[in-house]
Amino acid sequence: MFFRRCLLHTRLVRRVLQSRQYAQSSHVVPSVTPVEKILLDTIKVNGPVSFATYMQLCLSHPTEGYYMNPANAVIGARGDFITSPEISQVFGELLGIWLLSHYLTTGAKHDIQLVELGPGRGTLMDDILRTLSQLPHSRTSVKHVHLVESSPALRSVQQKKLQSWDGKNNLKIHWHDSIDDIPTADGIYTMLVAHEFFDALPFHLIEKTHQGWKEVLITSTPDPAAKRILRPSDVLTSSLDLDRSSSSTATSKTRFRSVLAPDPSPVSTLLGASSPRFGSLPIGARIEVSATSFQAARKLGMLISQGAGGSALVVDYGANHAVGNSFRAFKKHALVDPFEFPGQADLTANVDFAYLAEALAGTAKVHGPLSQRAFLLHMGIGTRVGALQRAASTSSKESGDALAAAAARLVDAAGMGGEYKVMGVTSGGGVEKEKEKEEGAWPFIAGEIER
Repeated sequence: MFFRRCLLHTRLVRRVLQSRQYAQSSHVVPSVTPVEKILLDTIKVNGPVSFATYMQLCLSHPTEGYYMNPANAVIGARGDFITSPEISQVFGELLGIWLLSHYLTTGAKHDIQLVELGPGRGTLMDDILRTLSQLPHSRTSVKHVHLVESSPALRSVQQKKLQSWDGKNNLKIHWHDSIDDIPTADGIYTMLVAHEFFDALPFHLIEKTHQGWKEVLITSTPDPAAKRILRPSDVLTSSLDLDRSSSSTATSKTRFRSVLAPDPSPVSTLLGASSPRFGSLPIGARIEVSATSFQAARKLGMLISQGAGGSALVVDYGANHAVGNSFRAFKKHALVDPFEFPGQADLTANVDFAYLAEALAGTAKVHGPLSQRAFLLHMGIGTRVGALQRAASTSSKESGDALAAAAARLVDAAGMGGEYKVMGVTSGGGVEKEKEKEEGAWPFIAGEIER
């Protein structure tokens, strides 16, 4: 599975989403990508596809999907986005400290298995392992690392990054295609991280109408130069309403447009009823709903509540409510039309953290979400960076300045620090008093908890 992204200046995202002014200004339609051809052929035969199908094919087609094709650099300076672990080692260190603090509440007597959903280049896991290996209560306790990653290309990158840990202190590293494949055992404590994982999972776009919830679908944009030949998909598309807010209906740059289904479907009806929050939305409201995210969160809660228990951190781009227009694409560190480079750009949508919390109900305890800024500041990022700066000052002032700049970027309230949220999850599904639950969840330095 996968992981996520950030523009070099994250605050740009909100402005561009509102205006839909994409980086690519040319009105020339790009050449057809392999995934685009598959989608167009599918639509020609079967009619419009869901946003979930579009996203799934673009990201994880077995050979041409964005994450599956080794030709795509994906992360880093040569890729399409940069993640927090790639910016500063302190990010992973503080996540590791949070996980360790909850392990210590159990008495620190159990072996540990570390789990990461969507490990990216392996940088975050490397930082967490280094942190835990330096502390007495966890130095020899980590016995297994389980990485959920379905991309062979990314697995190869992760193997190179983490190979020095495999076999150290009898540690074993395992790769899995799904969270379902991760084993559990009595006496094993699970630490789990999901950093920029949920925002890459497929979603359905649905609209509330007087007739019920209808799905917004994706169809092809007619070629005005082509001869008109009636196809099965034309019959279906003719009964659909053109999406009044589609980002691609006003331009000829893409070969896709969105349409509103004429009637509610079993899928749209089920998703519309999947949260009590959706019932209060007004007619005309659109929301992005990910059944895949709901299922993954549910499995996460079940996993950390088995064996000797566990704890997890979910860090992602989103908010504590649903949204309906956050679908976007990144290519070469710029925001582009999500319909423009199918299979050759990273796709993402905001995470509804309240939906994840609803999925976790009864399986585990949910804490937060907090802003990434609040989490890192209260976990002592300033203290840690200060220590690193003092150590770096013996070699160069530039190194110390770079550490400070990286930390500032992580906690920037107008950028990553505000846009990204951190949700804690701990084992046990019992009900606690809100104040006790929050105070016990966040092992912060003294001070009020920011939101």
